[in-house]
Amino acid sequence: MPETTPRGLTGLAFGGDYNPEQWPESVWQEDVRLMREAGVTMVSVGIFSWALLEPSPGAYDFGWLDRLLDLLHENGIRVDLGTPTVCPPVWFYRAHPEALPVTAEGVRHEFGSRAAICHSNTDYRTAAAGITTALAERYVDHPALAMWHVHNEYGVPVSACYCDSCAAHFRRWLATTYGTVDAVNEAWGTAFWGQRYTDFEQINPPRLSPTVGNPGQALDYKRFADATMRENFRMERDILHRLSPGVPVTTNFMTALSQCDSVDYWAWGREVDVVTNDHYLITDGRRTHVNLAMAADLTRSVAGGAPWLLLEHSTSGVNWQPRNPAKAPGQMARNSLTHVARGSEGAMFFQWRQSRRGAEKFHSAMLPHGGTDTRVWREAVELGASVEALGEIRGTRTEADVAVLWDWQSWWAQNLDWRPSEDHDARERADAFYEALYDRHLTVDFAHPEADLSRYPLVVVPAVYLMTEAAGDNLKAYVEGGGTLVVSYFSGIVDEHDAVHEGACPGPLRDVLGLTVEEFSPLLSGERVRVTGPDGSELNADVWTEFVVPRGAETVLTYADGLTAGRPAVTRHRLGEGTAWYVSTRLGADGLDALLGMAGEDARLDPRADLPRDVEVVRRTGASGTYLFA
Repeated sequence: MPETTPRGLTGLAFGGDYNPEQWPESVWQEDVRLMREAGVTMVSVGIFSWALLEPSPGAYDFGWLDRLLDLLHENGIRVDLGTPTVCPPVWFYRAHPEALPVTAEGVRHEFGSRAAICHSNTDYRTAAAGITTALAERYVDHPALAMWHVHNEYGVPVSACYCDSCAAHFRRWLATTYGTVDAVNEAWGTAFWGQRYTDFEQINPPRLSPTVGNPGQALDYKRFADATMRENFRMERDILHRLSPGVPVTTNFMTALSQCDSVDYWAWGREVDVVTNDHYLITDGRRTHVNLAMAADLTRSVAGGAPWLLLEHSTSGVNWQPRNPAKAPGQMARNSLTHVARGSEGAMFFQWRQSRRGAEKFHSAMLPHGGTDTRVWREAVELGASVEALGEIRGTRTEADVAVLWDWQSWWAQNLDWRPSEDHDARERADAFYEALYDRHLTVDFAHPEADLSRYPLVVVPAVYLMTEAAGDNLKAYVEGGGTLVVSYFSGIVDEHDAVHEGACPGPLRDVLGLTVEEFSPLLSGERVRVTGPDGSELNADVWTEFVVPRGAETVLTYADGLTAGRPAVTRHRLGEGTAWYVSTRLGADGLDALLGMAGEDARLDPRADLPRDVEVVRRTGASGTYLFA
């Protein structure tokens, strides 16, 4: 069986992507000397090097990579060795132009960027298998090899292709998934608008059409695109497992909801030997450190609670946003150690030496353009010493207080066209509830709606529009067993095919919440409503209201105005040994804090109100001891 941690590392991983092909070999000696000064223990190599490793079909040039790996080994630096299949060489595309992806509008992309791949293309698969096999055979016994790194950031920037090869592959996927075309018709509701099919050959991808297409088809195409990328990952992984047994295989995720929305990471987390993640601060006006903590918690959860590895983040500013501010002094260390506190077995960066050419030359690096007489370099060296000192925490696990339910497939479904309000955003609600829990100094695990939730005193459902009957039964059993559940509006609405559940909304959540929703009443842009309690307290809300009918639930807060005036806004339902809360409108930060305070009392959670805002306190525990990060 492969290892689940990089081979040969005795402490935490510290380093970054190393792209020495951008520099003359005379620079390599200086690089490794400075790596040792900075405390680098591992680097990622070869991720974008296909054109250099295979300059013409079947003709390999491994000399430079041999010398590089030998040099790194001689200096005690481990290697996360990439399969460079994210960037096929230009000779491949000139021979196989159909491997370039096609948009839903019918436009074929051109060579000259990265990840321009039709994942259904058989020529791409053959070529990717070839370079992966050659690398595995050559470096299986190299002493520097710590881990294999397949591809790079699947799903970014292209996840789905709409070409004829993908159409044929999609039909095969549907036949395997559904068995018969009648089952597809049933799942997609093709009786609507006369879309019924009589043969799989009649089905195409959801390409450009005059108006909104079939939502079931669009949802399944997202699943198909994700599954097709995963097929290609498994192909490379299985080659590496066969030819390089015992060496862990990974690919770098981008779990932050701000960075990738096309990958079902619950499914991907089961395919890698060790979960790794890339995270970059998004300068969109939100509290970036909260997004960072959320991404780390989400990555740990995808890893099933096991230690994972931060494979990329930035030492300072990036280059691909409209505005790219530098990090404040000390922020590099704070960000890195937040990931470590929340389960990462190290802190790595993109990249080691800042590029002089190419699209990312203004992206920060451990060794900046200005060299060693820079603030970033000095902070990187200081951080390396801190990471080294934390080596004893390896293998410990982060302790969580509560769970937040999240499902990427539900997010895909909710983001399809023609929903009650474009102002309702699943990511915004997930961010808002996470931020409210963060501000109550609670550590969060994320969980799939069908996962075992019994160990959590409080479970929050910020936005799970698509919910199976099994998930509804799971939440009911959780509450009956003594759990406290908080559910936000527009959850539990449709099944796995984007069909509204039979009966009143919210479908599989009716019984656990003790209510039904007669009608959604989303608000107009800028419109607000007041929500009041029996003690006269008042909160503001916007975006969404509902006509809620209690059927066992008690009313806690009431709409004071708007179409729903006098109706329940927030309810509480006692069921078995637990309670279930429902909030039918979009509360702001104060409202969410009040709601979670009330639910937290039911869950008997420690409020931790004595800690100042923005102080994080996280605990890791294992055989070596218990470690408190503040």
